[in-house]
Amino acid sequence: MTAKKLSVKATPKHIGIVASDPYLEPYEAAIRGRHEHALWKIGQLTRNGRQTLSDFANGYKYFGLHKVPRGGWVFREWAPTATDIYLVGDFNNWTEDEKYRCKRIEGTGNWELKLPAKAMKHGQLYKMHVKWDGGEGERIPAWCQRVVQDEVTKIFSAQVWAPKTPYQWKKKNFKANTNPLLIYECHVGMGQDAEKVGTYTEFKDNVLPRVAKDGYNCIQVMAIQEHPYYGSFGYHVSSFFAPSSRFGTPEELKALIDAAHQMGISVVMDIVHSHAVKNEVEGLGNLAGDPNQYFYPGDRHEHPAWDSLCFDYGKDDVIHFLLSNCKYWLEEFHFDGFRFDGVTSMLYYSHGLGEAFTNYGDYFNGHEDDNAICYLTLANKLIHEVNPKAITIAEEVSGMPGLAAKFEDGGYGFNYRMAMNIPDYWIKTIKERRDEDWKPSSIFWEVKNRRADEQTISYCESHDQALVGDKTIIFRLIDADMYWHFKQGDENDMVHRGIALHKMIRLVTLGTINGGYLNFMGNEFGHPEWIDFPREGNGWSYKYARRQWNLVDNPELDYHFLGDFDRKMIEVVKGEKNFIKTPVQEIWHNDGDQVLAFMRGDLVFVFNFSPTRSFTDYGFLVPEGDYKVVLNSDAKEFGGNGFADDTMVHHTNFDPVYEKDHKGWLKLYIPARSAVVLKKDK
Repeated sequence: MTAKKLSVKATPKHIGIVASDPYLEPYEAAIRGRHEHALWKIGQLTRNGRQTLSDFANGYKYFGLHKVPRGGWVFREWAPTATDIYLVGDFNNWTEDEKYRCKRIEGTGNWELKLPAKAMKHGQLYKMHVKWDGGEGERIPAWCQRVVQDEVTKIFSAQVWAPKTPYQWKKKNFKANTNPLLIYECHVGMGQDAEKVGTYTEFKDNVLPRVAKDGYNCIQVMAIQEHPYYGSFGYHVSSFFAPSSRFGTPEELKALIDAAHQMGISVVMDIVHSHAVKNEVEGLGNLAGDPNQYFYPGDRHEHPAWDSLCFDYGKDDVIHFLLSNCKYWLEEFHFDGFRFDGVTSMLYYSHGLGEAFTNYGDYFNGHEDDNAICYLTLANKLIHEVNPKAITIAEEVSGMPGLAAKFEDGGYGFNYRMAMNIPDYWIKTIKERRDEDWKPSSIFWEVKNRRADEQTISYCESHDQALVGDKTIIFRLIDADMYWHFKQGDENDMVHRGIALHKMIRLVTLGTINGGYLNFMGNEFGHPEWIDFPREGNGWSYKYARRQWNLVDNPELDYHFLGDFDRKMIEVVKGEKNFIKTPVQEIWHNDGDQVLAFMRGDLVFVFNFSPTRSFTDYGFLVPEGDYKVVLNSDAKEFGGNGFADDTMVHHTNFDPVYEKDHKGWLKLYIPARSAVVLKKDK
């Protein structure tokens, strides 16, 4: 009798993110399950490859109001619970008219209306009058691409938008520079000195040239999607396909993006798909009698902390709406990508509220929203299908593994995740530690604390830290003395301390990035005011919803020292080839001396955080050669004391012990509270 060979099934190779992090092995089944869920959903939406995700995301071309090429108009809306829909507007005196009555497309939840060319014209206002069992109301179409607010009544309406001449792009093929990605986070409305709402055109003409001069290669623009309340900072969205009209026209937004591209600046949109405003007349809260048309039912309907509504990512129609929204902004406005807001809130049933996330088990214990995880994965797949070079960034605080890892490796496909631990660390350090207790080992660990297989966007502070109720770094360091002692020659010790540490905090954060760096508009020069949008509590004032560029432009004030240092700091980093791919190599740290040194490529970064002790001939072991100073935070041109001679070429001292390693001792004078960057002379 011949023995049969036993078939031994080979153990499957670990999926990518598990292979690179063995601590994830106990959760590999969950990781694979999420990956396979996304693959299944992609197959379903693409009809198993008979179309692409990009084809599926063409909803904005079908729904909404469109001018027909051969003349006339077509309007479509998804409203499965509606019993009747009329278009009412300037064209019919806002009354129900049979000519403007939509018809339900048989067998669907979609409604359609076809009209002759003369039925409406560019610029007219309109809404839907929707009827449903037990009620009716005026609504702004969910897919409309233009919404305006009446200055007197404050009422929002959709607007017919079909200019005779479409915008003609000047820069048609733009490639983003992401080595490194240097982001200037900004808000168009508060981008002006004047106490008012700024415009797309004013931002293009006045702010973009500053961004280019400062060396940033990307702007992250907030508050683009239409939102009823200006003070929401754009995070309570009502019309997802409409660029906010309070800043100008769609063509003016396109001109802004076009101008940025001509300057070599990428434009990333701060997109909000984590929730929606509760408004019913302006928003999606109750479009056609069903409050759950777009949103989760029951306890998951409302966000407990944000007073908003939570999308139901398990519905194909909702996925269609959101994916189409991503493609719309990429294709129609040439945005280069997105920073996804509130990703933590999407990932968990709890929205991450009250959870500590102290170990890997906290990411795989059954309280994750698999539908939302699937949507985010699909969004990244779609975005990079439309534009392979697109930039996607996740604003996520829990530390979910794989968020910025490749889809093929079991990740969610974001290019970057925000390093949200870093600003928290700086706030905690400034608030709770005496200057004498700042530890370079702790600083270095914190700015480098990230997953090896995921790129991050490092930052010291964003708009979050600039809002009323919080404080910017410069205010934490100097406080009210900024108002009285920020003129050259009139600085006190508090101001000198603040200026010195502001520069050092930024340099050590930028110098250790592994993907990108972000700064919020004005913080680079220590903008003195918090952000407080017009509201009843401040008399609807715009005083604190603006940026005072006049301060950094005034050579008699100290603000320009910080702005000049920021510009030079970025220039130095950009001057090092393949900076992101260059490893961060620690040279030295001594917590007693409060000294830190590390190297990237040919650049040597040295920090002395001590508030009182300067060091002469402090030695560091580095590759032998000559080193020139390329940046010194203590230079007089940056508001420092100018104690060191930066014109000197520093030669390494020979040491026979390290001769085989071709290393020598670099001896430096490093004043208290200062940082210096040197470059090896080739």
